[in-house]
Amino acid sequence: MNPIKKLDNTLRNMIIRALESAREQDLLQFSAIPEFAIEVPREKQHGDFASNVAMLMAREARMAPRKIAESLVGMINTSGTPVERIEIAGAGFINFYLNNSWLYEIPGLVYNMKDKYGYNEKINRKVQVEFVSANPTGNLHMGNARGGAIGDTLANILERAGNDVEREFYINDAGNQIEIFTDSMEARYFQLTGHDVEFPENGYAGLDLIDTVRNLIADYGKTLLDMPRDERRKIIVEYALQEKVDYIKETLLSFGIVYDVWFNEKSLHEAGKIDQVIQVLKDRDYCYENEGALWFKSTAFGDEKDEVLMRANGLPTYFAADIAYHQDKFERGFDWVINIWGADHHGHVARMKGAMQALGYDPDKLDILLMQLVRLYRAGNIVRMSKRTGTTVSLDELIADVGRDAARFFFVMRSPDSHLDFDLELARQKSQENPVYYVQYAHARICSIFRQADAEGIKMASLQAIDASLLQEEEELAILRKIADFPEELAIAARTLAPQRIARYVLDLAALFHSFYNHHRVLNDNSGLQDARLLLMAITSITIKNALDILGVNAPEKM
Repeated sequence: MNPIKKLDNTLRNMIIRALESAREQDLLQFSAIPEFAIEVPREKQHGDFASNVAMLMAREARMAPRKIAESLVGMINTSGTPVERIEIAGAGFINFYLNNSWLYEIPGLVYNMKDKYGYNEKINRKVQVEFVSANPTGNLHMGNARGGAIGDTLANILERAGNDVEREFYINDAGNQIEIFTDSMEARYFQLTGHDVEFPENGYAGLDLIDTVRNLIADYGKTLLDMPRDERRKIIVEYALQEKVDYIKETLLSFGIVYDVWFNEKSLHEAGKIDQVIQVLKDRDYCYENEGALWFKSTAFGDEKDEVLMRANGLPTYFAADIAYHQDKFERGFDWVINIWGADHHGHVARMKGAMQALGYDPDKLDILLMQLVRLYRAGNIVRMSKRTGTTVSLDELIADVGRDAARFFFVMRSPDSHLDFDLELARQKSQENPVYYVQYAHARICSIFRQADAEGIKMASLQAIDASLLQEEEELAILRKIADFPEELAIAARTLAPQRIARYVLDLAALFHSFYNHHRVLNDNSGLQDARLLLMAITSITIKNALDILGVNAPEKM
């Protein structure tokens, strides 16, 4: 249940009825009511909710917005609602001021729903979120880490918003990069078995690949040296890819991410799906040949330039494989496909959406979130290198350094399209300067209140016996209002693909709790107020935990 949505509907119906009454009494002339907004004003003095309906009606009614607002306010019937008074502001905003009666319904609602508070009803929509999809040729880096936190949190949000969500990892195990990967591994194999061979100029030089080859030698020894080249290379690449994919799975699992599907690019080639999709685009006249290559007319869909599908050597491009992959997604019946990509792929967005349109799919059903870079800082200095490998810091090293909770929270705190400066020292701090510690400490503090109550033999009364209206203090009402906002925050985060909203929300709720805790005692001599405050603490704990669950962060009971 969404308390804010319920209020929105109440106010909306009041306005619509007032408009219809004004028309019946010939105070207003209009044929249609536009889609108007009901929003929470930025300034508290402007009321609890405000509507722009008068401004939007001005053209239709041929009347000044303020005059329309005056007519409407005179017609609005507030009986049986929490609306205490209505005022007109500025050019014609209608501001609603509510009494606290609606807030006192929140504790019972949250306490009864517990871990389901914030969930929306199931809707018949199948959503796929594809994220990370790192090349299986090296360690997971900071970009993969941020993409993992954002993608998994977004999937959690979409699930709680009522969608049927599937998480997918696309394994790039085909194409030119795998040839280079195989060349690199084969060269290392020869080198580590005592042969003086040159390492490929464009090869993968990561130290982790040397470890992989050492493992290969431990299993196969020098037996691969005498094999036919194709057979040797097949064994090497399959061994290395399996080890790398196992590493990726294990590392992401330690980051709290479990995928429903691991999709192999190789399967598209083996099933002939790339050739099939190219033929469809040819048949629809979206392709042409130039200098021996086959091109897709992506400029027809707003792209800056056309894109090659088939090279002059007859091999398909990554773009062609991506088109086949995205067609496969829609063929699997997804109503909404969401990708998390690095910002360096921004030029790929228009052409991919264009390709889907060319195939007959609705391009608006494909959303692509572009994610900016992460910079690691320690003591004010940028950290570029791993102490262990001498290359970029990997995700497993970051988890070992700051922990999963801090890593996930920090990666989601900022909008994906903004650069993220990750302060390693701050993430390790056990202080309220650390955002994730600040939130977790709020939850632990609440748990300590209940442990203290239990030690003193204090039991909260039954829900039916508690009078929530005893919560009159400004800090108490602010917490109730914030908790009431949670389902709507979740709905907006799902609609706008904005996982950072949940991190910001739970930070705000934690701040309200800490403010309350510093000004008021929960356990006190007034038993009625004590019960009401214990209930307030219980629902605050529930909401903080639900928000942290969405972020993939623990809600500890002790710290």
